[in-house]
Amino acid sequence: MGNICRSPTAEVVFRHQVKVAGFEKIILIDSAGTHDFHTGERPDGRAQNTAEQHGYDMKGLIARQLHANDFNTFHHILAMDKQNFAILNKLCPPKQKYKLGMLMQYSKKFPEYEEVPDPYFGGHLGFEEVLNMIEDAGQEFLHHICKKS
Repeated sequence: MGNICRSPTAEVVFRHQVKVAGFEKIILIDSAGTHDFHTGERPDGRAQNTAEQHGYDMKGLIARQLHANDFNTFHHILAMDKQNFAILNKLCPPKQKYKLGMLMQYSKKFPEYEEVPDPYFGGHLGFEEVLNMIEDAGQEFLHHICKKS
């Protein structure tokens, strides 16, 4: 929603996974919020600490709101939860809707989750859980897009 917890975590995790796979020069990765709550702010400190503990660097990330041009720029736009998916679906031009999806549809280790829970109002363990879910779904999403290429 505000681009300070889940989505920047997904951005840095997926950026790392893509780099390890050797595709960093051909896969563009970014994150955005559906709301402007935190535009211009750094990621939540708890998200930064959790990411850092797992070897991910959020330095340089600044929250931004989704822009209409994002639907043209990106081949895949993945939501963290159903509420954000509904907003994306409403904003997305009809001819671009095939690009929309839910991140957790790619998860193998967490099949019981359709959504990445918002850790904002919780403690450290919520940020750990989110990072673990994102690592799994991100890796499987990378396999998915590599198969399609």
